[in-house]
Amino acid sequence: MDQQELNTYITTLQSEFEKHRNPEHAARQSAYMRNQFAYIGLTTPQRRELQKPFLVKAYLPPKNSLHQLITELWEMPERDYQMFALDLLKKYVKVIEEKDIELFEYTITNKSWWDSVDFLAAHMLGAYFEKFPEKRQAYVDKWLASGNIWLQRSAVLFQLNYKSNLDKEMLTYVIHSLLGSKEFFINKAIGWILRQYSRTNTDWVLAFVENTPELANLSKREAVRLINK
Repeated sequence: MDQQELNTYITTLQSEFEKHRNPEHAARQSAYMRNQFAYIGLTTPQRRELQKPFLVKAYLPPKNSLHQLITELWEMPERDYQMFALDLLKKYVKVIEEKDIELFEYTITNKSWWDSVDFLAAHMLGAYFEKFPEKRQAYVDKWLASGNIWLQRSAVLFQLNYKSNLDKEMLTYVIHSLLGSKEFFINKAIGWILRQYSRTNTDWVLAFVENTPELANLSKREAVRLINK
């Protein structure tokens, strides 16, 4: 896909989205996200319906255009385009390449918020480290040491959908590296991954919580929420 074709893809998408601009709904969406982003005002079902033609397999942009396309979508002012970019990214999850980690880091550390970061961690990073397990330790160490809460949250959550394949030693290492954090998004993520894993291994999660008194109260509550139902 050359630059002209790339531009046409994006401007056609813009045209479709703009036909349905709703300032009132956009204002409510922005307020819900603590005014982090501007919005066009599309509901999620509405956006998904409008973007369907752009995600048809036969018409997807070639993989070698993905980095540029995602970056351009990420730089657009309205959050609707970053949400479309995530759905577009997922279409390429089976053809992830080693270099794609650079794109994932870019999208995690730019326009960062839980809605994009959690998707990227669970879907894109989860798949990436399954395909390139030899890369996992170096990147996890890098993110934990970064001081960036979104990279750290990603280190916690990339195993979210691993179920019985979850690496308990890695999870323990990540959580212990973040103990003492006062950051809500970190402690919430720790509780979330433990709660999710409790569906697969209840006894391990209970033992982990019991044997880790330094866990934040938020993490503990989240971890045992399903167990205590």
